[in-house]
Order: sequence, then C-alpha cells, then structure tokens
Amino acid sequence: MNDLKKHNDRDWFLANQQRYEKDVRQPFLALIADLAPSLAKMGNGFISDPHPTRGSMMRIYRDIRFSKDKSPYKTHVSAHFMHGRGKDAGIGLYLHLGPVENFAGGGVYHPEPPLLKKIRDRIASDPAAWKRAVKGQELGGESLTRPPKGYDPNHPLIEDIKRKDFYSGSEFTAKEVTSDKFFAAVLQKFRATTPLAEFLSSAVSKS
Repeated sequence: MNDLKKHNDRDWFLANQQRYEKDVRQPFLALIADLAPSLAKMGNGFISDPHPTRGSMMRIYRDIRFSKDKSPYKTHVSAHFMHGRGKDAGIGLYLHLGPVENFAGGGVYHPEPPLLKKIRDRIASDPAAWKRAVKGQELGGESLTRPPKGYDPNHPLIEDIKRKDFYSGSEFTAKEVTSDKFFAAVLQKFRATTPLAEFLSSAVSKS
C-alpha cells in the first residue's frame, strides 16, 4: 500500500492489480475468514464475511464526489463486521490496516438523526446500562458544543448525550500488526467493545 500511496492513479493500479490482489486483498480476506468463528460467538453475533465483493472487506475505491482530494484509491484496507441487530444502522466492529494508521474497535460513526435520537434517549433513560457498556473504553468522535434540544442540560451523562459518534478503538504499530500476537490483540479489543455495540444495537432496534 506504500507504493499505491506514491502512485495513486488508475493506470498504475491497473498495471499492479494482480499484485494488489495477491499481496493485499487475499491475505486480508483470509484474516476476515479466520476471525469469523470468534466473532460469531460475541454478543448476538457479528457478521464476518470473506466474500471478495459483497462481504466484510470495504471497497478500495474512494468516494470522491464531495472531496477535494480526487485520488481514486484508498491507501489502506478495512473491514466492517456488522452486528446482527444493528447492521442496518452501521453498528459493528471495524478493522483498519495501512501504512500510516492501524486500529481496531467498534461502535457507530455519525448515525442518522433518527437513530442518533434513539441512542441519546437510551443513554438518558438507562444511564446504568450505558456506564456498563462503556466501562474501560475511551470513546472517540465528535460532540455538540451544547446539549441537544429536549435533553436536560444537567443530566449526569449530558457529555455522552452530546456525542455525535459512539465508538472506541485501539491503535497498533506496524510492528504489532506483523507480530504473531496481533490476531489475539484484535480479538481482545473486539471483545472489549462488544458491550458498546450491544447497547447501541438495542437502542436503535427499539421502536
């Protein structure tokens, strides 16, 4: 992927596509397949599908419609393991490997407004469950500067209610990614994040 970062254009990629498929895509799909048995046992089951075109592995093609950067290809590989009950909301586990960043985690990024409201309502109404779900986790993402309309600004969890994203992740060095302990480390992070995904899926699946 370092070479693709230097030569991010269609002609170069087409000339090196077989190399990409052999050295990048196939090993990553094998990792997805290896993760499947363990992920299926977590919570209500996370979907780990090694199909090359409609499975867990995300497309290498960038969406450049609204971006100033018109580079056509991503310079990393990634996979989204959807949660059984929260897949329609984009809730699940995520793995990202590349030359610059490597991380694993889970939750949801920028949920749509109706789903976001359901999550906030669940946090506000069941703070004990939320605290259990995020215990030991450091959440990332964006937050509002002011409490959203309709929520008590003095609620003890108002800072979490103000969130626009609900996810947690851990970064890995390049050395850690190539270590024989990496597989176990990813599973450990996924297990730690499962209660968060469970909470979010329960929140959005309620009418």
